[in-house]
Amino acid sequence: MKIIKRITIAALVLLGLFALSPSGQVLFAQGSDFYNKWRDFQDMVKIINTNYVEDVDWDKTMVGAQNGLMEALDPHSVFIGSDRMEQINESFRGNFEGIGIEFDIIDHYITVITPIVGSPSDGLLHPGDQIVKIDAESAYKITRDGVFDKLRGPKGSKVELEIARLGEKELIPVTIIRDKIPIYSVLAKFVMEDGTGYILLNRFSSTTSEEVIQAITELQAQGMKRLMIDLRNNSGGYMDEVIKIVDHILPGGEKILSTKGRLKNANEEMYSKHKATYYKQPIIALINRGSASASEILAGALQDLDRGIVVGETSFGKGLVQRQYPLRDGSAVRVTVARYYTPSGRLIQRHYENGDAGDYYAELYDKDYGKDTTKLDEKPRFKTKMGRVVYGGGGITPDIQLKDPATISRDLAKVRRHDIRFFFKVASDYAALHPELAQDWPGFLSGFKVEDALMDEVYEKILALEDLDLDEAKIREDEETIRYYIKSELAGKLWGRNEQYQVRIEMDNQIQEARGYFNKAREIAEAADYL
Repeated sequence: MKIIKRITIAALVLLGLFALSPSGQVLFAQGSDFYNKWRDFQDMVKIINTNYVEDVDWDKTMVGAQNGLMEALDPHSVFIGSDRMEQINESFRGNFEGIGIEFDIIDHYITVITPIVGSPSDGLLHPGDQIVKIDAESAYKITRDGVFDKLRGPKGSKVELEIARLGEKELIPVTIIRDKIPIYSVLAKFVMEDGTGYILLNRFSSTTSEEVIQAITELQAQGMKRLMIDLRNNSGGYMDEVIKIVDHILPGGEKILSTKGRLKNANEEMYSKHKATYYKQPIIALINRGSASASEILAGALQDLDRGIVVGETSFGKGLVQRQYPLRDGSAVRVTVARYYTPSGRLIQRHYENGDAGDYYAELYDKDYGKDTTKLDEKPRFKTKMGRVVYGGGGITPDIQLKDPATISRDLAKVRRHDIRFFFKVASDYAALHPELAQDWPGFLSGFKVEDALMDEVYEKILALEDLDLDEAKIREDEETIRYYIKSELAGKLWGRNEQYQVRIEMDNQIQEARGYFNKAREIAEAADYL
């Protein structure tokens, strides 16, 4: 009964404090039945504690109540348990401490997918390396949580590894000193043969604006003539980082974003700063229905200000601003405090029913994925800086709708679901036998084609996969795609992520189509006097 008394006393104290607060006074003054509901909740706690068939785990039960409270508000207000806080904060902080690898568990061993550039593992570990021992203990059948426990640690600490590497008969001892590991937002950056700069952006963390501005500077030095920013499946992040990026590509005095909420300090207008120079080349932003929040702020500002054009598919439609408030036990609540509006006044938030987050997400991801089913005649119209029509009512509607993304056969999809690293392993084996490939990147990009003998081996391995019921004819219909899968994995194995994505974009029909719209992007930006 002691825990019930503590819950009851805490509830009464909180209720009393709330009743004395300005918000509480307003709530009670409006004749709300909040007090009665609060008493009902206390009665529920007593009834459950007295009558439930087993002893109640109140820590677990109260977490359920906290989750339910937030879910009833909107799909983006959430309760974050203390056990998840560090992981969430780390993903946006921009760094952590460890050895610096992207990995997967393949054949029960930690397998290096790629060392993170600039990390302690860079130059010591290679893609495809298997970590057999960690500090003299076997790493066989280690779990993902076990990997984090063993390989992460404070800066300056040492970890001893034993590595199995293709082409080597014996294990290779490797000593790594842990350090701060950057978490990159820019996954790839390069200039295509026609002068198109490409930036693949997967999140907006605390270092994103710095990464993007540095990438633009580097690509300009490499001869970039135009810029494509790939925001597909970028779910967002820090709003301030978007503002810094947009500010870098605008002259001063342009409204980038406004927010409106019930609290006075939630109402803001953000403008670009007055500065002597800014980036002045045509821009295309590529979006899909997985582009949300901060991605939509960036795409919406480019579109509304006629600074660039947006191509692809109507975006997710998250136009709510959250603030995170810590709780005493180390947990937190992330609460919606405002809605954001693009420069033309568009609210990007898609309609939702309170407490129905399941349908809210399923509506986008379960129906006609890859197809833009937006009906423009049902959407409110707005005008850009130069008078072009753009659409509100949920998400960013692109200026140009691209063709649906290329798909693969169901049989090849089965292979990838069965073993997502299948082609990585094929490439790793082949690279070990052909180290000479690493001597000529331009020649590899322009001229390498997976030989027929290797394709025959791959088909044999695919058809040997158990319990997949594969149709060989269907698999062979995807021959060109399979060749590109292998070539891109080879590029990643021999050179790195940038080179891997340079191969990947050759089979990305949306990127190839988008490259044809830069004349339109230039015309619009020139008319708005940006170029």
